[in-house]
Amino acid sequence: MSTKKLVASPPLSHFRKIIQAALAEDIGFGDLTSNALLTKNMSAKAKIVAKDAMVVAGLAVAQEVFQQIDDSLTLKFHQRDGDWVKANTRLLTLTGNAQSLLQAERVALNFIQHLSGISTLTHLFCHAVRDLSVKIVDTRKTTPGLRSLEKWAVCLGGGYNHRFSLQDGILIKDNHIMILSAHKITLSQACQLARKQAPHGLRISVEVETLAQVRQALQGKADVILLDNMSPSKIQQSVDTIKGQALVEVSGGITLNNIREMAKAGVDVISIGALTHSAPAMDLSMNIISLSSERKQRKR
Repeated sequence: MSTKKLVASPPLSHFRKIIQAALAEDIGFGDLTSNALLTKNMSAKAKIVAKDAMVVAGLAVAQEVFQQIDDSLTLKFHQRDGDWVKANTRLLTLTGNAQSLLQAERVALNFIQHLSGISTLTHLFCHAVRDLSVKIVDTRKTTPGLRSLEKWAVCLGGGYNHRFSLQDGILIKDNHIMILSAHKITLSQACQLARKQAPHGLRISVEVETLAQVRQALQGKADVILLDNMSPSKIQQSVDTIKGQALVEVSGGITLNNIREMAKAGVDVISIGALTHSAPAMDLSMNIISLSSERKQRKR
């Protein structure tokens, strides 16, 4: 099984500081256990294994983790980010200083298991609607500081990215509408106001909850109408009302059990916050598989 989508990893500058902070958090002033038990000349070989079937995500990040700890470590990759692997598949073999391997282990695994969870869940959603003309996209419901990595994992799983930040697009949401209505500004007027203020060519998206709001969004010539927390029947009615005059996005309450029913109404995009905020972590392990000749001689 494959996602069949080539996705470049984020620039190193996007996650170097994230890794530095993660290592500082985990190591603090030093690995007391490894420093107490191991000497600096002890070397080892280790393997990282995916214990679950998954779409792999985070190997590029793990590589930087190990290299920040010790750039003399040797890494051999057996899989690539974006690959679908079966349970008990070796992802990576590492060779070098034993203290360095153990210091980097937990942080590297944390990144891979979290990001692979996102890519795998995204893949399951995409697979559920693989024969329908709909895009699965993420949201801004991401872990603070990890957005670029989590959205990368979504793409590795076959999904697409919604806006990265508030500066990337105009989305008129329920709270905007509530505030504007108190000032006698209608939803259709809000769309027109946004159009005047927005950079040329930028899409105007509006979140609606009722058929009446759908009609107001159409009157305001919205480019994208986001149907929020609507039932499948209301989604179908909305699609029939819109009649191709705007792109139709659906969000809210989307699960693997109902996504096909939502998609069959003829919507263009389904946005799912759970891709990043509720994906279960995948199970991985790093195991020492051999010691260097120097270590073996010491044991004798």
